[in-house]
Amino acid sequence: MSENKLLNRLKGIKIRFEEVGQQIANPEVIADMKKFVLLNKEYRELEPVVATVSQYETVLGNIESAKEMLAVEKDLEMLEMAKTEISELSEQLSKLEDEIKFLLIPADPQDSKNAILEIRAGTGGDEASIFAGDLFRMYQKFIEKRGWKSEVTSFSEGVAGGYKEIIMTVSGQGVYGILKYESGVHRVQRVPQTETMGRVHTSAATVAVLPEAEEFDIDMNMNDIRKDTFCASGPGGQSVNTTYSAVRLTHIPTGIVVQCQDQKSQIKNFEKALAELRTRIYNLEYQKYIDEIAGKRKTMISTGDRSAKIRTYNYPQSRVTDHRINYTMYNLPAFIDGDIQECIDLLQVAENTERLKETEL
Repeated sequence: MSENKLLNRLKGIKIRFEEVGQQIANPEVIADMKKFVLLNKEYRELEPVVATVSQYETVLGNIESAKEMLAVEKDLEMLEMAKTEISELSEQLSKLEDEIKFLLIPADPQDSKNAILEIRAGTGGDEASIFAGDLFRMYQKFIEKRGWKSEVTSFSEGVAGGYKEIIMTVSGQGVYGILKYESGVHRVQRVPQTETMGRVHTSAATVAVLPEAEEFDIDMNMNDIRKDTFCASGPGGQSVNTTYSAVRLTHIPTGIVVQCQDQKSQIKNFEKALAELRTRIYNLEYQKYIDEIAGKRKTMISTGDRSAKIRTYNYPQSRVTDHRINYTMYNLPAFIDGDIQECIDLLQVAENTERLKETEL
């Protein structure tokens, strides 16, 4: 993109930023919660762009001043200083342009949402359930490091440990935009606890990350929902296991079923189950968008294809390989202990590079 074209685009962004700032201070807008939330979201997204634009304009102004000095200055030492300054500022300008281009890539509107994270044991029997438990602990530690909050809504324990299935909600800043890269099949290669001959086996678990729908994202007719209650299973004390506190909701038009059993209160379990049901209905439409962009990109990043093998955890070699970007590291204990940010950063860079190609920037 030429400099003038970029500046014209940036000028429009600054004007829009100022407009949004004025609108969110308007009492009429504040009274309209849906509009107020959307405008606040837009303001937060535009803020880092405008801050970088200010730096860009400052550097442009300094380059112009240095060029003016170059045109009139007679002193050789001052001329050399002006040339050096122009060279350094031009390099800085180029970096800012690249940064701005990435910031201008249209964000996935779901990225700022909270998420529902599902882990399900796949092929491998008991070992797959144990691995699903390992992945659950890995994400718990990553969530703690990010300062996010998580809450398990339902689970089914494996016979030899771990989980056949575990579902949790994750809340915090930009949760879905980061965790979405974890969707897919995770494969583990190691000697299972149940193996007596010391042979390496391959097992798998499937991870699915869904953007959590907010109340105004979708209108649900409560007449379309059947509610069933049952006794919760697992730890939690006598009241959890003997009272009908667990809730199962069935959305009759789509056949979607969700349940929540982690709270002693049936009302709280109902609220959580309803939020998850809303998310799953919302994601039926969102998946169409995911499928559409998947056809445009070469990588499998963020396509939502849960059958795609995305990562291998090889214990004998202490190796983790992400197959989408050919990323390999040889410190598996650290990775499984929650140090997955570097891999996610590289996945984000890879996706943004592809998205950049889709734009005119």
